[in-house]
Amino acid sequence: MSSPCPSFRYRTLLELALIASAIYIFLLGAPGLSNVLGSGKTAVPTPKVKQPLTKPDSLVFPDPDLKCPEHAYNVHVYSTKPLVIYIDDFLSAEEADSLVELSSTSWQPSTIFHAGAETHDPSVRNSDKALLPRTRLTQCVEARALAFQGWPANTFVERLWAQRYNASGHYARHYDWSGGGRAGRRESTFMVYLAGGGEGFAGGGTEFPMLERRAEGGWCEFVECEGAGEGTVFKVRKGAAVFWRNFDDEGRGVRETVHAALPVGEGVKVGLNIWSWWQRGLEVGDLVGGGEEEEGKKEEL
Repeated sequence: MSSPCPSFRYRTLLELALIASAIYIFLLGAPGLSNVLGSGKTAVPTPKVKQPLTKPDSLVFPDPDLKCPEHAYNVHVYSTKPLVIYIDDFLSAEEADSLVELSSTSWQPSTIFHAGAETHDPSVRNSDKALLPRTRLTQCVEARALAFQGWPANTFVERLWAQRYNASGHYARHYDWSGGGRAGRRESTFMVYLAGGGEGFAGGGTEFPMLERRAEGGWCEFVECEGAGEGTVFKVRKGAAVFWRNFDDEGRGVRETVHAALPVGEGVKVGLNIWSWWQRGLEVGDLVGGGEEEEGKKEEL
């Protein structure tokens, strides 16, 4: 006559296994099960919780009802890979003067961010900065920058900052990369010259050391053609702008966009940073009317 113990142990283990399976599936959510099942049609994907949208606080968008005067400028494509465009007369002389005036009471020493800490290091960046108020003029400049790019979807402008470089003022080689990947990134840059150039001014050009110099086709009017060495230096010309994309179509930073503000030898240069930020899922209605007094720190990157 066989003993009842083996049958009892078998039933007990089976019950424990069923209970454990129920806990694993219904209480713990079956972690790892989707990996085991693979991508077959019978596998039910775990619902994803929608995460709150994160974005830089400095993003703004011009008022959709804004009426801006027509303005003509001349476009010169310097490079297609990477995309770098020189825009002559991007701002009129009157607009440039007005933006300098708007910045006149807000200058403060420029800073840099290193290892997450904000510091002032004149050996790297020797200039002053000023956050511009969002007047009708500044919003028209925002709109002009977005229109130049074809009003791309989910793309906005960061608050405008003016930069002042006195004699010996400079900014060492750096990238404008910020963000990156598939969620959000600083897609493009406009470097606009508000003051400088002409008689009584020397130096201060915008250098792209990895961008091949072009001396043909009249480019010497806009870039430095004299002197040895490689790379491109765009001349300071009031109202002109240099535009470039910071990322490629895959969201990778473009190495050739490393650039520097060369030291001013004589006079004063005032520049304007216009950065366009692409943010997946962010719509115009999320930003219109906001950001008037936000400080924002993306200009440091």
